[in-house]
Amino acid sequence: MTARSVKALFRYPIKSMLGEQLDQTEIAEWGIPGDRGWAVRDEKRGGIRGGKKIPQLMTLAATSTEAGPMISAPDGEAMPANALNINEWLSIKLDHPVSLWPLLPADQLDHYRRGAPDTDDFEEELRTVFGRLPGEPIPDLTAFAELLEFESPPGTYFDAFPLMLLTQQSLDTMNQLAPESQFDLRRFRPNVLIDCQGSADAFPEQAWIGKTMTLGGVTLKIESTCPRCSMTTHGFSDLPRDTQIMREMVAHSEGNLGVYATIVHSGIVTAGDEVLIKG
Repeated sequence: MTARSVKALFRYPIKSMLGEQLDQTEIAEWGIPGDRGWAVRDEKRGGIRGGKKIPQLMTLAATSTEAGPMISAPDGEAMPANALNINEWLSIKLDHPVSLWPLLPADQLDHYRRGAPDTDDFEEELRTVFGRLPGEPIPDLTAFAELLEFESPPGTYFDAFPLMLLTQQSLDTMNQLAPESQFDLRRFRPNVLIDCQGSADAFPEQAWIGKTMTLGGVTLKIESTCPRCSMTTHGFSDLPRDTQIMREMVAHSEGNLGVYATIVHSGIVTAGDEVLIKG
């Protein structure tokens, strides 16, 4: 008998930066309030960018304050997102010209449109973004067709859907299969980490796709698996760069880890809440 519960909750105020753990949170129509509420724009190549293109973003951390996100750099310096010189400061920290933006309305399509690719070879571009070697399959992007034109669904800075869920068991499975790599939670940026005590499944959440989930006062629809990209292999904090992370996921989990969800019914979720799967 599997007993599922919410092990931890996370919010990431700025896309691709480290975030913050929450004891309790509202989950509204567009996910956790303040999650991916800001993002950087690449002032060299154009377009909103995340860690796939500017991996240095993953070395910074963002926490929520009443005045907006506070950004911390590895050297100990910190700067509020609304500071007048934030663009200059970030560009120095990232060693790349960027500007920082809050969410804009969904009809501002040019803001959300993808910047110039690094190569005109579309397959090569996808292999670079998803960290796939020649001969390894590129993820099925059928469910993400909109994202071939836009960096994120217009009006959001999400990769695809408003919530990403991951089980502790999936992380444990990968750490057991690849003990020389560190399948650390921070590499995978879930909003909800779920513990499935008693589950015999190596990757329990993959069986939930198409089903509904209740946790606390919230109901979710599990929409899709989460294809993993090159971000998971970059080094930051005390984690080393490790391209073997992707090799192991391709070999054992088709390059996926975690699932995406949409919100059916908003409410409050608290760490420790029971998780029920229906359908």
